[in-house]
Amino acid sequence: MTQTVIQPAAPGGALGRLRQQAAPLSPTLQRVAEYVVRHADSVVHQTITELATSAGVSEATITRLCRKLNFAGFHAFKIALASDVASREALPPSSGTLDPTTHLVRQTCRTLEDTAQLLNPAVLDDVAQAIARAPRVDLTGQGNSGLVAQYFAHRLMRIGITAVACTDPHIAAVSVSTLPRGGVVIGISSSGSTIDTVQHLHLAQNHGHFTVALTHRGSSPVTRYARAVLFTAAQEDPLRDSVLATLSSQTLMLELLYAAVLARRPEAHAMLRVTAESVVEKKY
Repeated sequence: MTQTVIQPAAPGGALGRLRQQAAPLSPTLQRVAEYVVRHADSVVHQTITELATSAGVSEATITRLCRKLNFAGFHAFKIALASDVASREALPPSSGTLDPTTHLVRQTCRTLEDTAQLLNPAVLDDVAQAIARAPRVDLTGQGNSGLVAQYFAHRLMRIGITAVACTDPHIAAVSVSTLPRGGVVIGISSSGSTIDTVQHLHLAQNHGHFTVALTHRGSSPVTRYARAVLFTAAQEDPLRDSVLATLSSQTLMLELLYAAVLARRPEAHAMLRVTAESVVEKKY
């Protein structure tokens, strides 16, 4: 009779697995494990590229560590790590805690101010010029970033610029590959690590288009294929629902870009009137 040997389950948390399984790891993986344990609060906000740079190893080493710990990949590992950090930092509510409304308003205002500080006028000007003369602008993004892409495509359409927002990765790839010469492709990803968005910018770069990344991460995969990078200020945390901060930051940067494009399109104000009149009968 064959006996099935059941392996003991590893602790669910990332920090627990790092501490329990550190001994059998190679010296290089042990060094990364020790770095993560010491700097868990900051690692939850890092991309795989940033962690590899901070720990002085390759991205492949980070992936190997995650697999050794029985995680599917770096993203799954980071979610578990974020859960550990959130549990460790959990504090009972106190009478001095800000009410949710005040906290949310202050957080959003701070995010907008921080985003404005990240603005590089020269880069914004280059992107605005490229958009103003482009035969078409393709925007790509997944999840919430896809909603922002649709929003900005609509803004550009209002001033007579042909713009397409593709949230389906297959349609986005086809659209990018058929973009006329001189086109612009804008990839929106707060983390900078969304695989589909990175692949779309890579494809656009290979076709010779002007590529733009809108991201929070300076050292992230999406920036490798971007001729211009516009930075947002909101930090991404896998387990904290900071959607408003992220969306506000992305929207502000795109509104600044819109204003710069508007200044380079003399016919834009006339197009705004035309497009406004086109929907008059849609309202009571």
